[in-house]
Amino acid sequence: MMVRTAAPGGDALLTVHAVTASYGATPVLHDVSLEVRPHEVVTVLGSNGTGKSTLLRVISGLLGADGGEIRFAGHRIDGLHPKEVVRLGIAHCPEGRKVFPDMTVRENLRLGAYAFGRPARDLVEDIERIYALFPRLRERERQAAGTLSGGEQQMLAVGRALMARPQLLMLDEPSLGLAPLVVQTLFEIIRDINGTGTAILLVEQNAYQALRVAHRGYVMETGRIVLEDSGDTLRDNPRVKAAYLGG
Repeated sequence: MMVRTAAPGGDALLTVHAVTASYGATPVLHDVSLEVRPHEVVTVLGSNGTGKSTLLRVISGLLGADGGEIRFAGHRIDGLHPKEVVRLGIAHCPEGRKVFPDMTVRENLRLGAYAFGRPARDLVEDIERIYALFPRLRERERQAAGTLSGGEQQMLAVGRALMARPQLLMLDEPSLGLAPLVVQTLFEIIRDINGTGTAILLVEQNAYQALRVAHRGYVMETGRIVLEDSGDTLRDNPRVKAAYLGG
């Protein structure tokens, strides 16, 4: 059974304030504000096309914000290059896994640390840490990533993001397309990752699983935050139940 501790207190690690963003002439985010505190799991729920993935792309620097402000660990990060965002301590695991199919599992993992120029000994230690978290990846380490199952590719994508040693791990739809048993295992691992002290910002359509691991959550509709509360309270909210938990 997954047990969630109380939400950590303290100043926010990540603060998104009144952020707007668009794709060309099409507005996507409208005055979005949220925060993630140290050691906290925060989930963002919403239907397809509500701007959840866009929000993560703006935080990680893959898409520029049109307005507002983003701060992380005391630094203003909106406008920074994605490589600089990673170096400050944010790792983004994108929707669709985006592994390099012709490279081995081990090679994919090494790429997760490319921005840091760490000594070979440190890379080996980091890879061993990932293998301890995902034993299946150790079994597949010399196998091409494109030959892995969907669940194994998702483990690899998460492991590659963790190679950056992030303070904040952003996960975009990690359960998408996976079998129910694999989804359950994945969320147990997400809880374990958070248990090591890594804060997590989780975009997820599987509201049931997301709210089981989340300390707090936000609900997005048409690019706006419309609800914010603790994970337990959102799980019992009639509006959330009707829209995301099957009534």
